[in-house]
Amino acid sequence: MTLNSDPAGPCVEPRIICKQYATEMAVERTRLLYQGSLLPTLFMLLNGLVCAALLWEPRRYFLVSVWLVWLLSLVALRVIQVAAFDSAMPSRQAHPIWLRMFLLGSAMTGLTLAGAGIALVPADSFQQQAWVFGLIGAAALSASVAYAVSLPAFLSFTLPCLLPAIGYLFWGGDEQQRGWGWLGLIVLVSLSVVAWQVNRLIQSSLLRRFQNQALIEHLQQAQTRSAQLNDALAREVEQRRSAEEKLRAAQVGLEARVAQRSLELEVTSQALSKSEARLALALKASELGLWDWNLQTDEVHHTQLKELFGLEPEYITAMLTHLTPRLHPQDLPALKRALVEHLKGRSEDYQIEYRVRHGDGHWVWIEDRGRAVERSVSGRVLRMVGTRRDISVSKELEQQRQLAATVFEAASEGIVIFDPHYVLLAANQAFTRVTGFNIDDMLGRNVVDLPCSRDARRHYPIIRQALKQHGTWQGELVEARANGELYPQWLQLNVVRNARGNVSHIVGFFADLSARRESEERMRYLTHYDELTGLANRSLFRERLHEAHQRVRQGGRRSLALLHINLDRFKLLNDSLGHDIADQLLQKMARRLINALPEADTIARLSGDEFAVLFDAYGNLSSLARVATRLAAKLRVPLTIEGHELVLSASIGISLLPDNTREIATLVSQANMAMQHAKHLGGNNFQFYTDSLQASTLERLQLENQLRKALEEQQLKVFYQPKLCLATGRLNAAEALVRWDHPAMGRVPPGDFIGLAEETGLIGPIGEFVLRQACWQACEWQRQGLAPIRVSVNLSVHQLRQGKLVSLVRQVLEETGLAPQYLELELTESQLLDSVEHIIATFQQLRDLGVKLAIDDFGTGYSSLSYLKRIPVDYVKIDQAFIRGLGEGSVDAAITRAIIAMAHGLSLKVVAEGVERQEQLEFLRNERCDEVQGYLISRPVEAEGLAGLLRAQHLVE
Repeated sequence: MTLNSDPAGPCVEPRIICKQYATEMAVERTRLLYQGSLLPTLFMLLNGLVCAALLWEPRRYFLVSVWLVWLLSLVALRVIQVAAFDSAMPSRQAHPIWLRMFLLGSAMTGLTLAGAGIALVPADSFQQQAWVFGLIGAAALSASVAYAVSLPAFLSFTLPCLLPAIGYLFWGGDEQQRGWGWLGLIVLVSLSVVAWQVNRLIQSSLLRRFQNQALIEHLQQAQTRSAQLNDALAREVEQRRSAEEKLRAAQVGLEARVAQRSLELEVTSQALSKSEARLALALKASELGLWDWNLQTDEVHHTQLKELFGLEPEYITAMLTHLTPRLHPQDLPALKRALVEHLKGRSEDYQIEYRVRHGDGHWVWIEDRGRAVERSVSGRVLRMVGTRRDISVSKELEQQRQLAATVFEAASEGIVIFDPHYVLLAANQAFTRVTGFNIDDMLGRNVVDLPCSRDARRHYPIIRQALKQHGTWQGELVEARANGELYPQWLQLNVVRNARGNVSHIVGFFADLSARRESEERMRYLTHYDELTGLANRSLFRERLHEAHQRVRQGGRRSLALLHINLDRFKLLNDSLGHDIADQLLQKMARRLINALPEADTIARLSGDEFAVLFDAYGNLSSLARVATRLAAKLRVPLTIEGHELVLSASIGISLLPDNTREIATLVSQANMAMQHAKHLGGNNFQFYTDSLQASTLERLQLENQLRKALEEQQLKVFYQPKLCLATGRLNAAEALVRWDHPAMGRVPPGDFIGLAEETGLIGPIGEFVLRQACWQACEWQRQGLAPIRVSVNLSVHQLRQGKLVSLVRQVLEETGLAPQYLELELTESQLLDSVEHIIATFQQLRDLGVKLAIDDFGTGYSSLSYLKRIPVDYVKIDQAFIRGLGEGSVDAAITRAIIAMAHGLSLKVVAEGVERQEQLEFLRNERCDEVQGYLISRPVEAEGLAGLLRAQHLVE
């Protein structure tokens, strides 16, 4: 801001100043507008009320009322606007919105007054016109004068207020109105001139006020700076005065300190003399050698040379020439490196340990310390002073400590050290390896608080008493690792005493006995058990057999049964597939033996493929036969090893004690003989040792040969037993049954040769023969014009094990031309437990062919209902044992009802076999059984007989 030299004079640069104050003047004008607008607004309201009163008449009620309400609203808004502006902060009052709001209100107010002059003034009453125009003019005059502070405000009010009315009066057509128009135009021009003059005066006044205010502020700032300069000058004068006083006091104090220092130097000199004497004594007592080395001349002064190096002082006068050659060659590089680092100023002190050859010829360890005490101007070291001492003893002790620490940490056994109060002081790494606990977490804790001392805590009183009396204790404990695992531990504690005989430490050595125990258990296990199968070996078997024999001899009523088992064709599998697969096969067979014989007392592996089973106090021969049958069936189940599907049977020999013998050796021999007999019979069977064993064996062998011959000579025939559908009363199915007509023996009962066929494997060819014959006969009946019926063929587990049943059925159906829905395959319930998953997969494939499937002899086996739900069958055949016992209220009747209800609940059809009485048929019909068969319907007949029954049925219909 630039001002005239005369504060009261005009502005030197008005344009610059005006630009500087433009914003402040605009804000000040807005403030003056709001402050001066309240009185013209109230005067306008008063004139408006007077005009409304003059113009109030019935034909103008509505128009005057609307105009009056609008006027009151504008007045109220202006009052509110003025109040809001007064309450706003100065920073918010500078916002341009306030001026725009004021201009908008002024324009609306002017238009309101113009509207009164145009719309409300009557054209026929000069008096009313004079009053209204006068009041409007007075209001316009007062507002124009107030708004002249800002020309935009003046124009925003005056132009809307007067120009519309003037225009209306000029163009209204009436001379009188045009006169009023000229009057209004004169008023507008006059008001404009007055407003311009007022605005110019106000702007000049505001500019002068701002200039005066700036001048005042400038004078105040100058006065403030002047006061600050005076204060700074006064402080500087005071500081100089205080500095002079301090200099005088310092001079006096310096003189006193110089005198005091002189006295102290005298005392120090005396003390130094005494200190030198004490130092010499201390160096001699501490065996420290003091050296002073002049690097320029290599001259060295050394004390204690005789004590340190075994050399006379007159022989050592130079550092490099006399002492350096006596250094150990391995230590010389390190010494040079340390010395160079200090000479170059890279280290504060020179410190090194090295070996020097003693005058006697041995090496001594020296600790050398020194420091540069004199340097040249260029920084080169001129003189060094230091000490040397013999540390050979401490070095030897340190090596021993390092060796002990290495042994301590490297020991495979855990080592712990306690103080006399059994607080853990140290432990080696083996402690962590054995216990799993962190050493740092255990240090400082009492032995009774250590989590790794669970068992030692219980024996703590005994251990403490033993250490107190004997100084040592050792024993086996069961301690816990960090993960909670228990392990056997061998602990040995020893007391360590100090020179006074007091306990200083307690050292403990402990070892983990887990590996040793496992090794012992392993050796014990291998001594009595077979490593491959986990079964008892021959040694343990003989031991248990001997113990069982002793119990029999002592008890008198007990008896033993011995099963000697040999796997059939195992040597062939071993030679063809290799030892690895053979070993896996033996392991799985051993597992099957364990699962199939839970009641056995001992199961042992005697040799490669021979096993023995001992039953102590067996029940009877029938139970043994059932056990052997079950065992043979379990062993025959196909198994898969590395992609090879294997079916392995076994030959079983059974011997009893005391029924057959009284001696153990004879019992083993007879079991082996019975096993060999079973092997000679083709394997896959069991034999009891009896006196008539040879004769029965020959008879069975002859029957087997005759059965093979019967297959070759077609002595087997197929009979058919019809099934009756109870819903339709028609014969709709027939079961195919094999019969054997021997040329010499006549009709052989099925019970005599079916079991033999199962054992010898002949059931497979027999089953295939029956399947082909039945399918061919069913097609033959259809070719004869008879109604199609379903033929049922019984399956054997042997056929399922071969894995060719599905392809065989498909081939037979294609060859005979029989539709799949007319073939039904039956499998007994007891056979379902044999390889359930394999049977389910096979049945599903047969079901996909369209063949009907049935479960025969339902209710006699032990099949799970979950298997019944999973096996895809169509029919359930109730065993004839339940049908025979049917009677109202009997248990068989309840079981039959339950089977029928269950089967129907599973969407299966029910067939009852063995129906021989009418009441049985009525019961089954009432229970909604689907089909029945039995002697009441028809005995098994040949194909021609069944054809006759079908023809007779057709004729009856």
